[in-house]
Amino acid sequence: MEQYFVFCQSDLILEKDGDVLRIPTEPPVELKPWTNILHVAGAKAYRIDQPLTDNPRYEMCGLRQSYYHLSSHDYLLAGKCHELLYWDSNTKFCGVCGAPMKFHTDISKRCTQCGKEVWPQLATAVIVLVSRGDEVLLVHAKNFRGDFYGLVAGFVETGETLEEAVCREVMEETGLTIKNLHYYGSQPWPYPCGLMVGFLAEYDNGDIHLQRSELSRGAWFNRHHLPQIPEKLSIARQIIDYWLDLKSKEDSNKE
Repeated sequence: MEQYFVFCQSDLILEKDGDVLRIPTEPPVELKPWTNILHVAGAKAYRIDQPLTDNPRYEMCGLRQSYYHLSSHDYLLAGKCHELLYWDSNTKFCGVCGAPMKFHTDISKRCTQCGKEVWPQLATAVIVLVSRGDEVLLVHAKNFRGDFYGLVAGFVETGETLEEAVCREVMEETGLTIKNLHYYGSQPWPYPCGLMVGFLAEYDNGDIHLQRSELSRGAWFNRHHLPQIPEKLSIARQIIDYWLDLKSKEDSNKE
């Protein structure tokens, strides 16, 4: 059954089915001859200029909030559609000669004049949980919308490894050095085109000196007295929950 991922900016149209919200299986908005439809993993994706309002069958839902209504598969596919629509809108013209770009495959474009090909690019970021015994380093970034604390994170710079990026970000943002760094996992982050790569590490040395241009607060927190932490959709929360589970298992083994 074909699905339609229709966005107005970062809001997604979902179909109401009683108390359930789902991806529409027919166009929720009339397709025009000029509608630019992307074909993404068997689904169709396109944008509309105005949100649907007061519609008995459909409602608008933020992409982040859709995590709590959709299956994991549909949420990830919605993110992929959003990323490709964003990429499409930002690659209308060739960066070399300025001529129009045309789709060559579902995920690539070719310049109509010089032949340059482009593919969607990801902004790779690292995120790390730094622990010190029963304590975890948590920070509040200035760009956080809520009052929650999260993990140290930042974008990978040209010419550095993921591991180097983690160590640099921790040092730049908190003044600490770390050790025993190991990989946790990764998560597509379509806000608008990221890939988050998660790690865990242990405190090595230093006192906290926050990078005030990036962080407003930061401290060590005991695992039994944590502040508000990120929502479950984020890899930050997944890493924190993973670490808490590890510590609980350590307690059980001591008994």
